[in-house]
Amino acid sequence: MVRVLHLGKSGHVRIPYYVRGKCGEIVHYCGSYLNPEDLSIGLTNGPVKDLYRVKFSKAELWPDDSQSLGYTLIIEIYDHWLEPAELFRGIE
Repeated sequence: MVRVLHLGKSGHVRIPYYVRGKCGEIVHYCGSYLNPEDLSIGLTNGPVKDLYRVKFSKAELWPDDSQSLGYTLIIEIYDHWLEPAELFRGIE
């Protein structure tokens, strides 16, 4: 399990606000790519970042929506936006 970080970034960050701070499960490794946050401002020679597909329970994202039970949402997220969920929950 991973948690999406609340990084204080604005502009082109590719991370919807509704997943920030939420926990999900990595379901696929997509590869390593240049950071689109850097590319959007013309930085084309930065380091590559690992990209993952992360699955979230819709009930985790929208707990007040009774229609979300049993549904999931999968979003591609770069690794610098993720941390192990155990760090967030205080589990070692």
